[in-house]
Amino acid sequence: MAIVKEFKEFAMKGNVVDMAVGIIIGGAFGKIITSLVNDVIMPPIGMLLGGVDFTKLLIPLKESAPGVVDVAIKYGAFINTVIDFTIVAFVIFILVKAMNSLKKEAPAAPAPAPTTKQCPECLMEIPLAAKRCGHCTSTVK
Repeated sequence: MAIVKEFKEFAMKGNVVDMAVGIIIGGAFGKIITSLVNDVIMPPIGMLLGGVDFTKLLIPLKESAPGVVDVAIKYGAFINTVIDFTIVAFVIFILVKAMNSLKKEAPAAPAPAPTTKQCPECLMEIPLAAKRCGHCTSTVK
């Protein structure tokens, strides 16, 4: 029973739950981006390139019957995936940049007032209120 209690404590930690929520939202966001690429961005690009449908671009390796491809290198799907990744990376970059700009930076603390000064004769550090250097015994203004 101790292992069940330990697992429950682990699973209910805030960072584990936050990570799970992030993964679920990330998966849903990935589906949205995939739809954006496949349904919105790629059709006009394919039209500009002469009606090319990237998902149908492939290099057949083995055909079972004429016109029926069993094994193929689907480089069109790869092109879609690369464009998908590029868009996701760009959107995440923009989101992180926006989140960073929303963070308010703490004002820099003023430098503390100096408590020592330098002896003009021996160049050693001495207290500000000193009238004589403790190192060389010269009179200090």
